[in-house]
Order: sequence, then C-alpha cells, then structure tokens
Amino acid sequence: MYLHRTFDGGEPTLARRYDDAFVASPEYRATLPDMNDSVDSIEGARVPIQQVGVSNFKLPLKFAVEGNEAMVLEASVTGSVSLDANLKGINMSRIVRSFYEFKGETFTLDTLAHILESYRRDVGAMSARVRVNFSYPMLLRSLRSDNEGYQFYRAAFEAAVGPDGAVRRYADIDFVYSSACPCSAELSEHARDIRGAYAIPHSQRSKARVRVEVAAGASLSIEDIVLHCREALKTETQVIVKREDEQAFAEMNGAYIKFVEDAARLVYERLAADARIRDFQVACSHLESLHSHDAVSVICKGVPGGFQADFMDFQSLVC
Repeated sequence: MYLHRTFDGGEPTLARRYDDAFVASPEYRATLPDMNDSVDSIEGARVPIQQVGVSNFKLPLKFAVEGNEAMVLEASVTGSVSLDANLKGINMSRIVRSFYEFKGETFTLDTLAHILESYRRDVGAMSARVRVNFSYPMLLRSLRSDNEGYQFYRAAFEAAVGPDGAVRRYADIDFVYSSACPCSAELSEHARDIRGAYAIPHSQRSKARVRVEVAAGASLSIEDIVLHCREALKTETQVIVKREDEQAFAEMNGAYIKFVEDAARLVYERLAADARIRDFQVACSHLESLHSHDAVSVICKGVPGGFQADFMDFQSLVC
C-alpha cells in the first residue's frame, strides 16, 4: 500500500514506501548531505566539547587467556573524542567501524591503543578516549575439595590520547573478598576466655576496585591484577564449596583478619612492587555485618599528576 501526498503549485507527488531494490552508487552517496559540515547550523555556544562519542555499543571480542586459547566475551564499548569549537559534530559510526576493523584480533591493551589512534585519525580529533567493559571468567579451585568453578571479575581496558600524542593505558577490576574484623575477633576470644561465652567474630563480603595505569611498553593482563589482589587479601570469595572448604574458609578468615585500612595497604604493597604498573588507585568497601553502614578506604600510589584518592562512588561497590 502506498500513501501519496500532493503539494500545491505543481509539486510532484511523493510515495511513502521503502524501495528495497535501490542500490546507493558511489555517485549517489556523494550527493548525500552531511550536517556535520554545516558550521552555520551550530546550536548553542560555539565552544569546544571535551568528549563526544558513543556509549555501550556491544560486540564480541577475543581476549587472551594465559596458558589457554583466546576466549570470546561480550564487550561493551564507550568511545569519545574532543570536538573543536568550529565543528558541529562527528561521524559517530566511525568509532564503531574502527572497532570492527580489529574484531578478529586477540584483544589486549595494545590492541586498544591501536584502535584509539585509528579512530582519532579518522575523526581528526586532538584527543580521544576508549573504554571496553567486560566480565572476565577465571577458574578458581576449591580450598580443600577436588572442585573448581568460574569466578567472574568485572573488568575494563581503557586507553586515552591527548594533544601531545602520548597514549596512556589503564586496566580495572573488581575483586570480591571476605573481611573478618580484628576487633570483633579479639572480643570474641575475650568472651570465650573470660566468661566461657560462645561468640563469633563478624565478617562480611567486601570489594576492592582496582584501577591501574600500565607503564609504557609494559604488558599487564587481567590475571596479573587478580593475582595481586588474591595474594594481598587472601580471602577471595569461593565458587564451589563443600564442608571441608567451608571450614578452610573459616580458618583462612581467622588467619587473615583485616580492617578496611589493612585491605587498602595490603593491595598497595603488591601493586607498588610491580614495575609494570606506573600508577594505581584502590577503593575498598567492607559491607559491615555489625553496622548499618559500610567501612571504606581509598589509596593511590601518589604519582605526581596521577591518580588521586578522590573516589566517592562507594554505592557501586555493593556486592
């Protein structure tokens, strides 16, 4: 069915229909208008925009796995570039196309840096930024039983380039662990020793959000960052648990009791000793089982001009 509309003054009649047989030739495409070239149509203040782009476009990407074949994961991409005051806008599909040009490659921080440079050149921007969020699975063995299961880590790779052309690379993870309160542990032992009262120290699920800047020329994987957190904090939450594993986890919490301040310093110690990590920020949150509020701490390496301990989005650390 066609809907026709006739205009006065001898204008032609237009048919509202979709022509699925039409082919856009190169000559036809050359006639298409581009609003981004229309400087006179800029709305609002004619000022630069620091970031403009796309968020949460998804595609499957291959990620390297230490000791195994690469695995394909769903990735969510955010990409942006700077915009000059005299430009109306950017062709945002170029950001998407830049990623698809690399979709067959095994994805690393270096791959991300190449994509960043590619779409910055395509768009003609002074600065650019791209971030890839994904959920990264790793097999975690049970503490004492012969079982293993997949632990998933919220993870991200990010790269940014400024007007000076220097590319900076970042990696983020969330690491979930158990924290047993040292004060509560001592008070529980006191109740047992002095009064013969059965008492249980309080512990809670906790989370460390770790953000690192990778040194120029260095290679760092998600597994590397997870291992740092695992070795620093010891009490990672478990996947598959039998009775002997539950007992082992109780013993482990007793062996590695920690305040939220301890957690931040323990992770700091591991990250600061890795020469591949130029800078880092660690935000820890202990979802208190004693209090109605959470205990939090933030620490950074202290590199001049680097990360600051200004993290305040603690709600996002709810496990």
